[in-house]
Amino acid sequence: MAGRITSLESQKRSRDRVNVYLEGEFAFGLARLVAANLKIGTWLSDEAIAELTSADGLERAHHRALDYLSYRPRSEAELREYLLKKGFPENAVEEVLARLNRVGLVDDAEFARYWIDNRARFRPRGGRMLHYELQQKGVASETIEEALDDYDELAAVRKVAHAQARRLQHLPPDQFRRRLYARLARRGFSSGLIQEILVSQDFPQLIDDRSEED
Repeated sequence: MAGRITSLESQKRSRDRVNVYLEGEFAFGLARLVAANLKIGTWLSDEAIAELTSADGLERAHHRALDYLSYRPRSEAELREYLLKKGFPENAVEEVLARLNRVGLVDDAEFARYWIDNRARFRPRGGRMLHYELQQKGVASETIEEALDDYDELAAVRKVAHAQARRLQHLPPDQFRRRLYARLARRGFSSGLIQEILVSQDFPQLIDDRSEED
């Protein structure tokens, strides 16, 4: 494929990429950043072409990673799996991860804190379930435990219990307790914590008030 560059043209669909022509024929496309130092008339050996296409693969992987991260933070394992599934070579994937790690865009400790905080605000879970979810994302157990140190599980179970109690308040007291217990357990809260909530000041009063109305 070695040859002399006869043309460098911006791609119509992507202004960030350049088509490289050798000896009058299209040869390959490159990220504009990778093609920045190329000039018409330059001779490209097979080795030089291999280096350029390798650098281009790295830039494409980096761009794809940034796009994936734009939706929400990701764990390192999530991002690695995504890029490998997209067909990028392992060495390029590891280089991209290292690059993103250096600038703080990939950080499992920060990701674990984000995940736990997000759950606490929008869909609270028990510590056990949060640990399981983060393990599924490839986060190390030690990192998860550190992130959970500041998690107020009692506040989380109370928040869920109040929301569910309002939905179940039409049920008879015994059924109310069973349903509430089951729903909290499905969120990963421990039986001890659930029992603590059920015998707290709020819930017996709620049940008593409802029973009087019946």
